Amino acid sequence: MSARVTELAERLDEAARNARPIGRLSDAAPLDVATAYEVQRAVIERRRGRGERMAGVKMGFTSRAKMLQMGVDDVIWGLLTDAMLVESEVDTDRLIHPRVEPEIAFLIGREVRSVADVDAAVAGVAVGFEVLDSRYENFKFALPDVIADNASAAAFGVGAWSAPRDLANLGLVMEIDGRVVQTGSSAAILGDPRRSLRAAARLAAEAGITLQPGWIVLAGAATAAVPLPKGAHVRVIGSGLGSVEVTAR
Repeated sequence: MSARVTELAERLDEAARNARPIGRLSDAAPLDVATAYEVQRAVIERRRGRGERMAGVKMGFTSRAKMLQMGVDDVIWGLLTDAMLVESEVDTDRLIHPRVEPEIAFLIGREVRSVADVDAAVAGVAVGFEVLDSRYENFKFALPDVIADNASAAAFGVGAWSAPRDLANLGLVMEIDGRVVQTGSSAAILGDPRRSLRAAARLAAEAGITLQPGWIVLAGAATAAVPLPKGAHVRVIGSGLGSVEVTAR
């Protein structure tokens, strides 16, 4: 690992731990995508060094509109740890500018070594949510910046697991304090969330990472993320998948 990767990982890790935003890494010096992913892995290794365990992966830029906005033609991904999984409450005092979005989640039931393995490896599906929190000032970043920042991952939760099923066009509703703030369809996730799952398997294989039993894959947002204010109660409902709730404290 180069000294620059180590330095950038330390900056992002400390920004997250102290809930203090930093300027974009790419403003100080050029940063390419490959190096950004090295920084992402280095940040996760710092977290693992503090006792966190790998829990899965999250996908980003899974809508065509977002790809066009960022000028990319492929998804990005980030890594999840067990410390990011929340049951019923998320501590917003430890976040900089949290946002929340509805998700479709996959539970991996057996080791995945290739894209061809991944569909059969799914042990369950669920509705979920992801809390995003860019470590950059004003939530502004270029593509390499957000990759280095672990695709803005902060926290996530999932509802009860259901048997694998067709997910191509499921309705999703997100409420905050009982008021509907977003509605969408799972079709917004690359047309079918399973395409995002396969992309996760492809990117994992390219990175030398094996998706493990018990890991969770967050397929990507079905709607835009919305700000998550302190004290808010969030509920995400997925057609045929039940619901999941979280309170910001």
